[in-house]
Amino acid sequence: VQLQASGGGLVQAGGSLRLSCVVSGTIFSDNAMRWYRQAPGKQRDFVAYISSGGSTHYADSVKGRFSISRDNAENMVYLQMNSLKPEDTAVYYCYSSGYYGQGTLVTVSS
Repeated sequence: VQLQASGGGLVQAGGSLRLSCVVSGTIFSDNAMRWYRQAPGKQRDFVAYISSGGSTHYADSVKGRFSISRDNAENMVYLQMNSLKPEDTAVYYCYSSGYYGQGTLVTVSS
């Protein structure tokens, strides 16, 4: 399984970013997908989950601001991030079936 995340960058507080992750080497439509993040010097934390059927679940810290979605035809999972805060600064990883992608850095300036 290979996962390739993209879409990170530098944004001001209150701004938005959309992360993307393309998955290969597995039957994407059968798998739940997750996003995690790891801030400098901290552990990797759960951010969002989407089941194969489209049910979603979010960490309390991002609920109401972030939205996870998937496109099974394109083997893609997305994370729309709105109202970004400096504490959202981290490397964001997509995850599926025991595998992490290489991560994409999101930096939110105050």
